Amino acid sequence: MPLEQRVITPQKIGGPKPATSIKPVKEEAVAAEEPAKRPRGRRALAVVGALVVVALLGAGAAWWWLGRDSEPAPPPPPEPGEVMQIDPISINLANGRYLRLGLGLQLTADAGGHGAGPDASIALDHAISLYSGRDISEVADPVTREELKQTLAEQLEHAYHGEVMDVYLREFVYQ
Repeated sequence: MPLEQRVITPQKIGGPKPATSIKPVKEEAVAAEEPAKRPRGRRALAVVGALVVVALLGAGAAWWWLGRDSEPAPPPPPEPGEVMQIDPISINLANGRYLRLGLGLQLTADAGGHGAGPDASIALDHAISLYSGRDISEVADPVTREELKQTLAEQLEHAYHGEVMDVYLREFVYQ
């Protein structure tokens, strides 16, 4: 006696065909395909995840050893421009003595870009403030003279906003 086989379909007899057709699938084929697909997806995900972790660790290590300790490079020193000559002036020292002081200001190459050079009265004001009232022994000592010159150069660099690089003593006569 033959075995009956029942087919269950969503379609009614004589009705329209469904949009998708159902194909009978053997259970053995389904069981064999699913385990094969899942490990591949998991394996690929694990490989991609491992590569991302290795790349992040490599980038972090490169930053740690190469970029962390490096400081930004200091700006290059400005290029020297012209030397501005300042006419000599007489400055009163202590005990009725005086100092005749003539200055030369070493300007940067981009100083005075507005058409005229820096105002000399600022340099004269700082020189008078620094040298006036000093004892003749301070002014006559070469070490102290160099210290005073460096102090004046620092004051003028600040006063001229970096346009003055150095100060030269063109005339230095004391009496």
